Amino acid sequence: MDGGGRLSRSVKPQRRSDPTIKKATSRASKTHALLPEPSRVPEPIFTAQDFNDQHRNGLIATLERWLPRGVGTAATLALLLGVGMLGVVKGGYADNVTGALSDTRNALGNAIGFRITSVAITGRKQLTQDEILAVGGVNGRSSLLFLDAATVRDRLKADPWIGEATVQKLYPGRLQIDVTERAPFALWQQDGRLSVISEDGTVLEPYVARRFAALPLVVGKGAQSRAKNFLDLLAQYPQVATNVKAIVFVGERRWNLRLANGLDVRLPEDNVEKALATLSRLDSEEQLFSRDITAIDMRLPDRLTVRLSEDAAKARLDAINASKPKRKAGDA
Repeated sequence: MDGGGRLSRSVKPQRRSDPTIKKATSRASKTHALLPEPSRVPEPIFTAQDFNDQHRNGLIATLERWLPRGVGTAATLALLLGVGMLGVVKGGYADNVTGALSDTRNALGNAIGFRITSVAITGRKQLTQDEILAVGGVNGRSSLLFLDAATVRDRLKADPWIGEATVQKLYPGRLQIDVTERAPFALWQQDGRLSVISEDGTVLEPYVARRFAALPLVVGKGAQSRAKNFLDLLAQYPQVATNVKAIVFVGERRWNLRLANGLDVRLPEDNVEKALATLSRLDSEEQLFSRDITAIDMRLPDRLTVRLSEDAAKARLDAINASKPKRKAGDA
């Protein structure tokens, strides 16, 4: 009601419900319910690549902050140098480069007054001074300042002729080398090859020099390391030893003697000393080594067997036949 007692009405017009609109609205709602919801665009996320980039950038920034300037250049140069050295080694030029560097260093040492002006070597008998210096790696370009005495000593001791060696550097330019050589003891023959050996069986060098011709000859595999003991025993029986041309090691277990006249003596594996004593006695009493025989076999402990030469065997057979009584024509 208004102030005059009248009923008041709203000035806003009231909409009348339209059944057509309701139906359309209802149909649209049903259609919307049947359609799928539109896909949502994913929000951007922080990827592993972004993390790696940030980590790398942070590491680079830290290195730049703490490392001194020029480190990168130095690392590059070191890398290039390493690649160059690898190429030198792969190409087989390492020895040439090492030799050039050594010559440069020695030239510097010689220039400041450490040139080797005198060398004294004691104890040498078979090797010459030049051979010893060559073995030790000392030459006219070597400087005493940069000479490694231990290396020179090791090189000398690696030579079969040298048993011991000492090297002293006496500044500014004197070098003292003392060596103890192994003595040539015998000639060793195996598979047709001849070598000079020492008492312990070390092969000193191939036999080429005439000055070794008077050495005793030992033959066979393993003979080089067993010869000294046997030759020492043989020397106790000069009646036998003076006739021996060579000793032969058979089967790496026993010895044969080859005498100067070609006679072969087959010694037993055991009781060798007894066999040598028997040989010495028989030669003294019966001139055994002068007989017309080719071999003496002493391998059996209770007997000695000899083999006659062909001429001796024929003469013996003829003698036996001549001693037999001749049959008469009418004897049955």
